[in-house]
Amino acid sequence: MIKKVSKLMGLGVACLICACSTTTTVLDVDNPMYMSEDFGYTDLKTATEKMISSILTNPPISERNDRPVVIAYGITNRTDEHIDTQAITEKIQTGLTRSGKLRFINKEARDKIQKEIGYQQGGMINPETRTKLGKQIGAEYMLTGSITSITTEEGKGIRLKEKRVKYYKVALELTDLNTNIIEWSDEQEFARKVSEPLIGW
Repeated sequence: MIKKVSKLMGLGVACLICACSTTTTVLDVDNPMYMSEDFGYTDLKTATEKMISSILTNPPISERNDRPVVIAYGITNRTDEHIDTQAITEKIQTGLTRSGKLRFINKEARDKIQKEIGYQQGGMINPETRTKLGKQIGAEYMLTGSITSITTEEGKGIRLKEKRVKYYKVALELTDLNTNIIEWSDEQEFARKVSEPLIGW
C-alpha cells in the first residue's frame, strides 16, 4: 500500500513538473496569431502592409515618378495601453523605402549627422572629401498618424463569463509641407471579441 501511494505521489510530482516547464516554439509571423484582445504583432503587420499599399496606389504618390522626400513624425498613441508606435512607423518607412517610390529624411539620426558634419568642418578633414554645407534635401511631405482603441464590455447581470469587444483604429495622413494640405489619408480598423470565465486559474 505504501509503495502504491509512493508511486502515485511520484507520478503527481512528475506531472506537476511537466506542467510547470517552459517550452519555446518558433512561429511563422505570416500566420495570424492572437493571444489576447490587445494590439499584437499580427495587428502591426496587417495594418502597416495595408497602409503601405494604400500610399503607393493612391494620389499623390501614385502619380509621381521622381521619388519625393518624406519625413515621418511618428504615430501618436491614443490608447490606454503601451504600444510601440515607433515600430509601426519604422515598418511603414521600411516598406515605402524598399518600394523605390519614396525617400525618407533620417530624422532619428539628425543629431549624430550634425555632430559628424561639425567634426568634418573643424579642420581635421581634407576639404576635398568633407561634407559640403547646405547640401541636405528638405522634405516635401510629412507622414503622421495615430492609433486609438475602444473597449466595450457586456452590461451588468448574472453571467458565468465576462465578454468584451476591443476595437482599434490606425490612421495615417500625408501632408504637403508647402501647402499644409493633407494629400492622402487612410485608416485601418479591426476588432476582437473576448469571452473569459469569471472564475478561473
